[in-house]
Amino acid sequence: MLFRSRVAAAEVSSVFRVAGQAASGYDIAWSLALFGAGHLVGLEVGVAMAAGLLIAWAGAVPILTALQPATDVAAFADHAMRIWSTQVRFIGAGTIAVSAIWTLATLAKPVIGGLVHTLRASSATATGDDRDRDLSPAWIVTLAIACLVVAGWLAFSFARATALAPHAVLLTAIAVPFVFIVGFLIAGVAGYMAGLIGASNSPISGIGILGIVTCASIVSLAVTPTPENRPLLVAFALFVTAIVFACATISNDNLQDLKTGQLVGASPMKQQIALIVGVAAGAAVIPSVLNLLAKAYGFAGAANIGVVAQNPLPAPQATLISALAKGVIGGSLDWKMIGIGAVIGAALIVIDAALRATKKGSLPPLAVGIGIYLPMSATFAVVVGAIVGDWYNRRAAASRAPARAERLGTLVASGMIVGESLFGVVNAGLIVAFSNDAPIALVPETFAPANLLGLLGFTGLVVWLYRWMLKRAPAR
Repeated sequence: MLFRSRVAAAEVSSVFRVAGQAASGYDIAWSLALFGAGHLVGLEVGVAMAAGLLIAWAGAVPILTALQPATDVAAFADHAMRIWSTQVRFIGAGTIAVSAIWTLATLAKPVIGGLVHTLRASSATATGDDRDRDLSPAWIVTLAIACLVVAGWLAFSFARATALAPHAVLLTAIAVPFVFIVGFLIAGVAGYMAGLIGASNSPISGIGILGIVTCASIVSLAVTPTPENRPLLVAFALFVTAIVFACATISNDNLQDLKTGQLVGASPMKQQIALIVGVAAGAAVIPSVLNLLAKAYGFAGAANIGVVAQNPLPAPQATLISALAKGVIGGSLDWKMIGIGAVIGAALIVIDAALRATKKGSLPPLAVGIGIYLPMSATFAVVVGAIVGDWYNRRAAASRAPARAERLGTLVASGMIVGESLFGVVNAGLIVAFSNDAPIALVPETFAPANLLGLLGFTGLVVWLYRWMLKRAPAR
C-alpha cells in the first residue's frame, strides 16, 4: 500500500544468512493493487515472475554474496541489497533485453502486415459503413509531423537550457528521428501485444531497456562524454526516451480501446478523435499528479529536496532505466551481468518454445526477467494474486454463469488497482497539506503488532472479496 497508517505494516522484509557468507532475503508488500494485477495477468505470467524471484533470491544473490562476502558484519544486510541492486538487477536487464529482441523479431511480420492493412483500409470508405472508416492518411501524416515538431522543440529547449547548448542542434537532429523510428517500433510492438493479450502483458519495460541503451549510445557517440557534461547527456537521453515511452503507453491504451470498439461496432474514426482528446486531457492532468507525488513522497535516487515523507517511492523501472543510461554514457555498465542475463534469457526462450510446442503451457521469458530485476515487494503480491485469480477463474468456470463470474473477478481486480492508486494520491495530498508523512497515524511508528495486523488485514480483505464474488457465482 502506498500509505502508512501506523497501525498495520504495509510490508515486511528481512535479509538472512543462508550458509557461510551467502545471503538471501524477502520483502513482501501487502498491496491489493499488485494482488489485483496478478489476478489480471494470469497464472502463467505469475509463475514466470515467481521463477524470476527464485533465480534472483534463491540463486544469484546467495551465490554472489558468497563470492563477494561482506567485510563488515554489521553491514551484512546492506551488502546483500547492494549486490542485488548493482549486479543481480542487471542480470534481469539482460534477460529482459533478449526477451524483448525475440518479441520484436516474432512480431515484426504481423505488425508490418497490420500497418499495411490499416493504411489501405483508412481510405476504403466505399461501403459507407462507419466501421470501415479511419482518419485519413493526410490527417495521420499531419498529426505525426506536428508531434515530431513538438518533440524537436522540447529536445532543443532542454539542451539549450544547459551546458549542452553548443550541441543543441545536433542533439535535436538525433532526437527527432530517434523518436520517430524507435517510437514507431515500440508503439507498434507494445500496442500489438496490448490488443492481442492485454496491456498488463505489454513488454514496455523490455523494449524500453533497448530504447534507452540505443539512445544513450547514439548520444555518447555524437557528443564526447566528459565529467562535466556526462550527467547532462544522461538527462537528455532519459528525456528523449521518455517521449518514446509515452508513445508506447499511449499505444497500449489506444489499441485496447480500438479493439473494444471493434467488438461493439464503433466507428474507428470517431474513436480516434476521442483518443486524441483523451491524450490531450491526460497531458493536462498527469503533470500535477506527478508533482504532488514528488512533493509528498519523492522518488528513490532523486535529490528529493523539500519532500515530506521519509520513504520515497521506489520507482524500480525508472531506477533501472537511469542506471543503464549512466552506465552506457559513463562506460561503467556491468556487461558481464547483462551477458549472464542474456544467456538466461536465451535458455528461457527455448524452454518457453518447448512448452508451447508440447501444449503444456508457457513460461514467458519477459515475465521471468521482470521477476529478476523488480524488487520482491513489487512482484510477490502479483504472484499470489495470479495463483488466487486462477483458482477463482476455475471456480467461476464451474458456475451457472461462467462469463458473468469471470467478468466480476476482472472488475474487482481492476477495482483493487484503481482504489489503492487513488487512495495513494489522496494520501499524498494529505501529506503535503499537513506536512506529515503519516497524516492518518493512530499509533506510534514502533507499534509492535503492525506486521501481524498488516498480514491479517490484507488476508482478511482478500478472503472477504473473493467470498463475496463466489456468492454471486453459484455452482451448477
